[in-house]
Amino acid sequence: MVLAKKYVLVKEFDGFPNDENIELQDEELPALTDDEVLFEAVYLSVDPYMRVFPIPIGSVMIGTQVAKVVESNNEDYAAGDMYVANFGWRTHTIANPSNNTELNIKKIPELGDLSPSLALGAAGMPGETAYLALVHIGRPQEGETVVVTAAAGAVGSVVGQIANIRECTTIGYAGTDAKVAWLKEIGFTYAYNYKTCDISESLKESAPNGVDIYYDNVGGHVAGKIVNNHMNVRGRVACVGSISSYNKGTEEGPYPFGHVLFKRLTMKGFIHFDEKPVDTQKANAQLIDWIHEGKIKVREHVVGGFSQMREAFYGLFKGENVGKAVVKV
Repeated sequence: MVLAKKYVLVKEFDGFPNDENIELQDEELPALTDDEVLFEAVYLSVDPYMRVFPIPIGSVMIGTQVAKVVESNNEDYAAGDMYVANFGWRTHTIANPSNNTELNIKKIPELGDLSPSLALGAAGMPGETAYLALVHIGRPQEGETVVVTAAAGAVGSVVGQIANIRECTTIGYAGTDAKVAWLKEIGFTYAYNYKTCDISESLKESAPNGVDIYYDNVGGHVAGKIVNNHMNVRGRVACVGSISSYNKGTEEGPYPFGHVLFKRLTMKGFIHFDEKPVDTQKANAQLIDWIHEGKIKVREHVVGGFSQMREAFYGLFKGENVGKAVVKV
């Protein structure tokens, strides 16, 4: 018998998430039956989307993890092998992989000497999101100007570096001076603390000829100022996150439909779950190559212990993480 631990949503979020919403529970797992596999979490991901994704009360908090096979009645799964799967916030999971396609159980990509945790970050869903939304929606061309908000996060930091590879001018906004310093270290042409700078004045300095691509991770007033006042004609906006409103329930800031119309902007939302596996695999392979080549530099915010899942999650909304936030069991 295995005693698993799991975090369950027991109360709907209302404002900032807290321990009244998420409860740590124990669960006794049964013995394996035919074709079943017992997985044990090694690294777990915390991401802002978990705050707004519709999770039924009483369900395990959703999320991706890197898990190791500890016992198997399935000939295709050997003890010790590592997988990435949508097991949620739990230490142990029993699954029959052939009957649980929604768990999206995939062999961990070939990472060489890189940490397996990168399969949850730059070599996983956040990196693929950065690549696919920038390349497919932004369509960056040499010499163009790209603005990224939440630029020191798991997605934004990769976006800026891909734009650098495409020989664009890159402008990043983050919430602390330390994060701004790191953005400059990894190659952003300009970086600003959005809490202490004037957005419009900073863009007059860094993008005097306007913005061609805006990769939006925050929404709200910041997005409104950029789209309303600084986009070039036929500019492109990738709407990938709206973290400024996740704990407020409503979108802040002026809605920019008029400017989308008259500047003939392309403005499109992006959700990773919609993407074709062939596209995510291609993006993943390219990202891993760039990491090995040193063209993309990665930083992780690693929190130790499954007992710290909630605190790691809350920290996302306090701006505590630089790069991808993961929990190491």
